[in-house]
Amino acid sequence: MVFSRRGGLGAQDLLLSLLLLATWEVGSGQLHYSIPEEAKHGTFVGRIAQDLGLELAELVPRLFRVASKTHGDLLEVNLQNGILFVNSRIDREELCGRSAECSIHLEVIVDRPLQVFHVEVKVKDINDNPPVFRGREQIIFIPESRLLDSRFPIEGAADADVGVNALLAYTLSPSDYFSLDVQASDELSKSLWLELRKSLDREETPELRLLLTATDGGKPELQGTVELLITVLDVNDNAPLFDQAVYRVHLLETTANGTLVTTLNASDADEGANGEVVFSFDSGISRDIQEKFKVDSSSGEIRLIDKLDYEETKSYEIQVKAVDKGSPPMSNHCKVLVKVLDVNDNAPELAVTSLYLPIREDAPLSTVIALITVSDRDSGANGQVTCSLMPHVPFKLVSTFKNYYSLVLDSALDRESLSVFELVVTARDGGSPSLWATASVSVEVADVNDNAPAFAQSEYTVFVKENNPPGCHIFTVSARDADAQENALVSYSLVERRVGERALSSYVSVQAESGKVYALQPLDHEELELLQFQVSAHDAGVPPLGSNVTLQVFVLDENDNAPALLASRVGGTSGAVSELVPRLVGAGHVVAKVRAVDADSGYNAWLSYELQPAAGGARMPFRVGLYTGEISTTRVLDEADLSRYRLLVLVKDHGEPALTATATVLVTLVESGQAPKASSRASVGVAGPEAALVDVNVYLIIAICAVSSLLVLTLLLYTALRCSAPPTEGACAPGKPTLVCSSAVGSWSNSQQRRQKVCSSEGPPKTDLMAFSPGLPPSLNPSERNEQPEANLDLSGNPRQPNPDWRYSASLRAGMHSSVHLEEAGILRAGPGGPDQQWPTVSSATPEPEAGEVSPPVGAGVNSNSWTFKYGPGNPKQSGPGELPDKFIIPGSPAIISIRQEPTNNQIDKSDFITFGKKEETKKKKKKKKGNKTQEKKEKGNSTTDNSDQ
Repeated sequence: MVFSRRGGLGAQDLLLSLLLLATWEVGSGQLHYSIPEEAKHGTFVGRIAQDLGLELAELVPRLFRVASKTHGDLLEVNLQNGILFVNSRIDREELCGRSAECSIHLEVIVDRPLQVFHVEVKVKDINDNPPVFRGREQIIFIPESRLLDSRFPIEGAADADVGVNALLAYTLSPSDYFSLDVQASDELSKSLWLELRKSLDREETPELRLLLTATDGGKPELQGTVELLITVLDVNDNAPLFDQAVYRVHLLETTANGTLVTTLNASDADEGANGEVVFSFDSGISRDIQEKFKVDSSSGEIRLIDKLDYEETKSYEIQVKAVDKGSPPMSNHCKVLVKVLDVNDNAPELAVTSLYLPIREDAPLSTVIALITVSDRDSGANGQVTCSLMPHVPFKLVSTFKNYYSLVLDSALDRESLSVFELVVTARDGGSPSLWATASVSVEVADVNDNAPAFAQSEYTVFVKENNPPGCHIFTVSARDADAQENALVSYSLVERRVGERALSSYVSVQAESGKVYALQPLDHEELELLQFQVSAHDAGVPPLGSNVTLQVFVLDENDNAPALLASRVGGTSGAVSELVPRLVGAGHVVAKVRAVDADSGYNAWLSYELQPAAGGARMPFRVGLYTGEISTTRVLDEADLSRYRLLVLVKDHGEPALTATATVLVTLVESGQAPKASSRASVGVAGPEAALVDVNVYLIIAICAVSSLLVLTLLLYTALRCSAPPTEGACAPGKPTLVCSSAVGSWSNSQQRRQKVCSSEGPPKTDLMAFSPGLPPSLNPSERNEQPEANLDLSGNPRQPNPDWRYSASLRAGMHSSVHLEEAGILRAGPGGPDQQWPTVSSATPEPEAGEVSPPVGAGVNSNSWTFKYGPGNPKQSGPGELPDKFIIPGSPAIISIRQEPTNNQIDKSDFITFGKKEETKKKKKKKKGNKTQEKKEKGNSTTDNSDQ
């Protein structure tokens, strides 16, 4: 709204003001208001918040503020209602001087996000300044001899207003002698002359007093007056005359001091002293002109005595007076107009304000970082400024208004690549040669948590010996975070899970700050061979980011378990084993077998048997197999031998240090007819109590076999249905025969194997269950088999890759590499003319040809105590036709499938059955307790052997 201090605006002006206020321009984001000068404090200017599209509620949170470069206290905004009002007195003349246009430029700034609006408030002039003459009185000397229509210049008034308010009209009080002549020059200034209408007579009228009134064009009209004192002189009746009334000169603002501006020419028609002319500046000339120019009083030359500055003053109007030396002197006046020409002598000026720093690295594009204002005091092309930015990425300059730029984000930031940008803003004008100015802006990028901690590896393998002390340090994990400060502070924790029936945190812990992993309790290789868990690393950012690493902790076996003896079929006193042996048996007859297991694995579980020498150093007719534990005769027994022998068998493992156990075997030599009777008596003693147990076991075995058969049949049917469908990704495709080649580091060599793949929709096919198939065609005899190519070559002639499912502990590999060698696979015939089957065996380096060979349970895990026995080439016991191998190994599983078969003439076993791991020994014990009378009768006279052993 436009107010008038005097309240005298007409209806048309008020309407025009309202229309101008209602229809401001909305160009380049700028608002335009207008207000009259001298408005009172609190005068309404405009609803600036509403016009800028801002809500009143967000003015304070967004830090709404108004800034002006030079006039910041004249206008203010009420943050409660968003109204722009007058804060202090506005004087247009003081603000803009004689300029026709007067405006106050405001910058409206709001944050979150940063926005800048430009507001122009136009200050309208009101007629508040009356015309003012330089003095209250002007004295004019006029000779009485002047002719009619003579003209005498008088000084006019000045009005500080502009426009129509400064348009002056002059009136002269009524006079018979003079009239007022007003002439307008091309510079919009008026020249006043008194024109003589009646001849003067000094004797009648020595002086005249006239009142000159100046009236401006404002409403209401304001007036100013000056009294003209006219003194009528006698004598010198010719005044000097200039050849030009107005002199026009153009000077560059770089014109040097002492340069001649112009030369005035004035003449006087009088003679003598009355015709000598003296030049001088008019007494009312401004001080600025006096400091810039000087005039030679005799020659009329005007010279420059100080530097010009186009930016300060663009033109000068110099009033020059020519006075003769008559008495009284006569004078005349002329005007010299000096126009200053602009030169490109001012470099642009840069001002960087409203820095929004630091800037987050995830700031969106076009985010305003800083406001840049440029200015050039020159004009025209010399004052046209363009800005440029180096480097060009990732920021750019956007021109928001004339000479106003915004530094905005042009592409994505990454603090990890560069955290501080040093920018140089260059402002260059359009002059020739052009001038420029630069400003440096340092933009710091604030970190955002956009990088998760990263481990050097995705998986670590750690080897720890068992029986470690509680709280020992086993490994240190370390993750690096590319962020900074709290976003890079990494803490570590366990990814909790169950290990068996216990929580993972009961086994290990991780220090949050250092990442050190500690074992909280002693680890037992026999209980836990591999402990696999994950450690999580999280930073301290918001929100926190994290990553996991997998630790595979292999518990290395130590020899901490001594061999344990297994109970025999026939028990003696004090834990000893009693055996009855007929006299006159041949050499090599098996008398008894000592069975022992070791809970350790690898070499620590590899047992050897030694027979302790008898007391007194007497030689005994018995020996024990180094790795089989079978006690056999070394020669034919005769009548000269003792009737009772007490044999001490030392069972020792191969650990460091070795642990031992001692078994006692009581061997009684009896006559050939007494052995069956003794056996019969022993059988009668146990047949009665165990009869019922035998029947229960038989039914239990039948039920287990039935359920197992039904399960196998279901699996086979399911597999057939799945594999009969068109394969999608080859999951059910028949696997190629895979050969695992022997090597010195512990891999096994076996013949062709056929994999039965069980398909599942939840993942890739499983191949851990294997059944061995014949590796040679059935038509080949033993001699032809030797001529066949190596079984570990595929059809293309290249060695096949080892099966990755065969895994061994470190101790087992070391033992096998040092003392155990791979032997050619034992040949097992399926029947007369049937195919030969090759099976993996591991033989010891024993020098005894008749000694047996023992195979450790490869891949069986730590809890398996079953060993596969293979007779040597000198032993008559070989795999017969139709027999199956003693054991199957399931790769990747701690179980060994043991298949036990009795001879065809044995009528005691109800069925063949399969045992797994240690459970096999338990079933053996139960089976030994069955009193098999029939078998003992048929084997009368032979040595008692356990044909059901492996």
